[in-house]
Amino acid sequence: MITYYAKPLAKLINKLSGFPGVGSKSAQRMAFYILNLPTEEAQALCEAIIDVKQNIKECPICHNFSSNEICEICSAANRERDKLCIVAEVKDIISMEKTNEFHGVYHVLGGVIDPFNKKGPDNLNIKDLVERVSKNTFEEVIIAVNPTVEGDTTALYLSGLLKNFVKKITRIGSGLPVGADMDYVDQATMTKALRGRREM
Repeated sequence: MITYYAKPLAKLINKLSGFPGVGSKSAQRMAFYILNLPTEEAQALCEAIIDVKQNIKECPICHNFSSNEICEICSAANRERDKLCIVAEVKDIISMEKTNEFHGVYHVLGGVIDPFNKKGPDNLNIKDLVERVSKNTFEEVIIAVNPTVEGDTTALYLSGLLKNFVKKITRIGSGLPVGADMDYVDQATMTKALRGRREM
């Protein structure tokens, strides 16, 4: 626990340093920035955080985040319902949407198979994925997970589960280097990866 700051400031720095990718120096800079905000802006920030926690829910169809009962993508009338893209995290949907290449629907796994971190198929949104694919007529299922060992394991596992329910299963790959994180891939590379997807 940081002890050389006033207690409220130390508490804020400690909370901010718990954010992914935020070290103690970055947390300190953010804490001082917040400290110097006008009271109204600090209050607005607090309200935005509370609003997100209280009003963002998980779409029961695809597991995307939404402020409505069903997310905007699942409820949109202009999406291609015969194409399903499987992603590991909600943030990966944003990467895909920025390419403006995919106009189908999504399914968020909630991670990838990672035995090292005790994350198996039962810990992911796979059971309802299989049920969803078996009950719908998808022309193509695209597996868009990061090209890592865990991502490859997940893609192969899903391909085996879904091959009896769908005509075509593809995996994005071309343009994405091994070990890449979709969250940090630029739009041009992501577009190339989507266009260059290969059949599994």
